[in-house]
Amino acid sequence: EETLVPESYAERLPDVLNGRQCFVLDPMLATGGSIAAAIEFLFDRGAEDVTAICVLGTPEGITAVREAVGERNVTLVLGALDDGLNEQAYIVPGLGDAGDRLYGTVD
Repeated sequence: EETLVPESYAERLPDVLNGRQCFVLDPMLATGGSIAAAIEFLFDRGAEDVTAICVLGTPEGITAVREAVGERNVTLVLGALDDGLNEQAYIVPGLGDAGDRLYGTVD
């Protein structure tokens, strides 16, 4: 949250994904950094086709993903597009913290 730089900390995928279609599921596409890193990770392992599915996204996130993936075979699916990001890079109006909602830790 402080640096906005994605960090991989739980990776359990096969070492070789040659010729596979892969899916990335992320509730929110904010800056695009995390999902772009996940997509890059899959292509580095040999994936040929990646579909990223998000409940909510931003124009900034879409632009970042487009720039990161270049001409590779990537499909981005959004349930809805919000206005953009605020100064803390939170989606506006957004949904709140997806992890808190998922794990019931909202106060």
